[in-house]
Amino acid sequence: MKILFEKVGTTAKPLELSLQDVRLRGTLAKSGYHRVLLDANMEGNLPLVCDRCGKLFDYLLDTPLKLTLSDQVSEDKDDLDIIEFLDGVIDVTYILQSEINAIEGAFHYCDSCDGSEEALEIEF
Repeated sequence: MKILFEKVGTTAKPLELSLQDVRLRGTLAKSGYHRVLLDANMEGNLPLVCDRCGKLFDYLLDTPLKLTLSDQVSEDKDDLDIIEFLDGVIDVTYILQSEINAIEGAFHYCDSCDGSEEALEIEF
């Protein structure tokens, strides 16, 4: 889903997108001349692999997402939650896919391994 930066107004407009059983629901509103605020929530199930035992498990996702989107290069070093769309087109699918990739790239443990202090050795 792509939205022209100039089409986003100061009144919050609803936004909904689904990708890989993850749904992004929220609003887009202009917060400055070159800034748009994405205030949303990610919900759904994400299949992940346990980094300890290697089993596949479903990760229940219910996470708020607040990002500032800009159509120019940002010099703000205090706000690290800025995504720049220099072509003037906000790609919401790209944002959701990036968030899913970040979650998948982190370490995750299934319910059996979470909090376990036992040494794990698997022979193949």
